[in-house]
Amino acid sequence: MAESEIFELRSSKPSLLMKLGKWLITRGPKVFPQAEEEVAPFLDGRDIPPDAELSDKIAKRFEVEQWECEGQQCVTLHPLTGRGEQHILYFHGGGFVLPMLDAHWPLVAALVDATGASLTVPLYDVVPESCYSAADRLADGAFARITRDWAPEKVTLCGDSAGGHMALALALRQVRAGSPKAGKLALFAPWLDLTLADPAIQAVEADDIMLRIRVLRPMGKAWAGGRDPASPECSPLYASREELAQLPPTAVFVGRHDLFVVDCRTFAAKMINADNAPELYEYAGAPHVYMALPFTREAKDTFRLVDQFMKA
Repeated sequence: MAESEIFELRSSKPSLLMKLGKWLITRGPKVFPQAEEEVAPFLDGRDIPPDAELSDKIAKRFEVEQWECEGQQCVTLHPLTGRGEQHILYFHGGGFVLPMLDAHWPLVAALVDATGASLTVPLYDVVPESCYSAADRLADGAFARITRDWAPEKVTLCGDSAGGHMALALALRQVRAGSPKAGKLALFAPWLDLTLADPAIQAVEADDIMLRIRVLRPMGKAWAGGRDPASPECSPLYASREELAQLPPTAVFVGRHDLFVVDCRTFAAKMINADNAPELYEYAGAPHVYMALPFTREAKDTFRLVDQFMKA
């Protein structure tokens, strides 16, 4: 299979606003450590970081509902016109070790604006203070709660980076359990292999302004929590052909200056081999989770595509 048959290149060069956004990221504070030896001090004995609060500026644009599930908080944004016909269950990124960041709120707000859907963000407890199983219980419980009011086929699982991993992992748990499945799966630069085993990823690292392979691996190991990080339960890239065949319609969005683009292509190829072809969209020069730059041409195009995908 030719590589060009796996993905659709949506932009052949980055927009001026994307270049500006990348420049601003490089001038701002680093989200993650930049060297492997910095990871342990970064996580060891820290104060548990709080979730970024929803600003009044964004909150006034929506009906905001706050609720609790499995002892953890969830925030739902509804359009001011009322509950959306569809619902997005959105998992934020942060390497499994960071909470909801300020940059996530404009991203999810843009999704609600673009789709007219209601959207729920579970504010899951992060590692190492918590564990993957608590976050999984929250994800399962949030889906169960949402499907009291929306049919499962009206729910789209979505997330960025580690959150994309969580959305896909939830979909795979539904497949394995034979339980009601979400209708769609929209993944933003998902972290698919906690071990980042593909050597081709190293060639992208120099262009990635946020992520470092040796930094991510110990974070992924912390999330695995004693399990094998390369197992299908921990790394969805290794899910079986039979499981991939049963996933709901799937769309993946990723920048070409993102470490995860390599595994996204591999994942798409595996789904095609399972006769369940996803939509994979790539953006030249776009960094990790470029959707958090919602003012860019690339992010706006992504939100339009998500709207079309959900309504198809």
